[in-house]
Amino acid sequence: MERLSEQVAIVTGGAGGIGAAVSRALAAEGASVVVTDIRDTEGADLAAGLGGRSRYLHLDVSREDDWQRALAETERDLGPVSVLVNNAGIVDWGPMEEQSPEAFRRVVDVNLTGAWLGMRAVAPSLRRAGGGVIVNMSSLAGLTAYAGVGAYAAGKWGLRGLTKVAALELAPDRVRVCSVHPGAIRTPMTAGFGDAYTAGQPIPRFGEPEEVARMVLFIVAEATFSTGCEFVVDGGILAGAPTVLNPDE
Repeated sequence: MERLSEQVAIVTGGAGGIGAAVSRALAAEGASVVVTDIRDTEGADLAAGLGGRSRYLHLDVSREDDWQRALAETERDLGPVSVLVNNAGIVDWGPMEEQSPEAFRRVVDVNLTGAWLGMRAVAPSLRRAGGGVIVNMSSLAGLTAYAGVGAYAAGKWGLRGLTKVAALELAPDRVRVCSVHPGAIRTPMTAGFGDAYTAGQPIPRFGEPEEVARMVLFIVAEATFSTGCEFVVDGGILAGAPTVLNPDE
């Protein structure tokens, strides 16, 4: 069943990890997916395997001119955009006192400003499509805090708030805007983390990119009465530490 036939979707950071899984999930439901990234070889290879009218475009989300070019090419070849997944993101590990201002700004430029530029650029296209959906990929670090990821957390918390503002502003145009908050997902960003990292979760394992992609697909195709809200994919970690019901066992 192709629930997204006739839909045109842009996925940023789509060449690998969660972005690649999202691109595959949307394409499998019939959408024409524009995979965007700065990793041109990986992105082009992925798009070639999606079939249909899907394709790859180079896009640095922190550059307004890149957004304008990508949107113009998408509308010229495929028509107006009805789905935008702002997934591109980077992290810079380390204590605040050791992080340079340049590194902080670069993380925020990609993770927060990049999503803002994307929504700003694509909003007119969503109106031309008669409405649509924006999914902003935040993080569990946009709902709570972790030491050593100050810039990342700042951007992801900011994206959570920006999502709500966009939901209010775009609702009259029949555009829904939601954020997704993954926890520990098995991607290149978490490649150095061992299994002990997830041992205290209620679901004691890393999530897979495909599990996040299924949440994105649910928001796009099924959650038609939801906007301005957060969808969490975290193995239950926000629920709190596991409780021993029978301590004598």
